Amino acid sequence: MAHIHEKIDFTASVFIVREGKVLLHWHQKSKKWLQPGGHIELDEDPNQAAIREAKEETGFDVELIGVPRLEGVDESDLVAPRFLNRHHFNETHEHIDLTYFARVIGGTEMSEGGTEMRWFSRKELEDNSVGIIPTVCAYALAALSELA
Repeated sequence: MAHIHEKIDFTASVFIVREGKVLLHWHQKSKKWLQPGGHIELDEDPNQAAIREAKEETGFDVELIGVPRLEGVDESDLVAPRFLNRHHFNETHEHIDLTYFARVIGGTEMSEGGTEMRWFSRKELEDNSVGIIPTVCAYALAALSELA
C-alpha cells in the first residue's frame, strides 16, 4: 500500500501463537525476522488491518486476543493492541505500530510466495541464534507467555 504520509504511517502487526510457538517471517526489505503486519488502510480500522495482514502474509485466519467487549457497549469498540510503539522504518519514514496477539482459527500456512516463515519456540527465542531484534524477541516471548 502507498504511504498515507511521507514521514509517518500507522501500522498493525500480529504475533500469532499456535501449539506453544510464535510465527515470524523474514522481511525482505528490512532483512529481519518480524511479525506479520503492515500499513492500516484508510478504509479499515486497526483490528481489520491486523487480521488482513495476517491473512495476506501467512495464509492464516486469526482471532485477535484482548480485553473482551463489555455488554451494551457501542459496537465500534475495538480489541486494544497489546503494545504500541513508534519506530523508524528507514532514515526518512516512521511507523506507529499497534501490536496485537492472536491465535490461528483457520486458513492454511502459505507455502509459496518466497517469504520464509518459521514457528519459534520459547527456547529458540531465548537463545536467539538467528539475531531477532530485541523488541521483536521480547514481544514474541510476551505473546508466548500469555497465549501458549
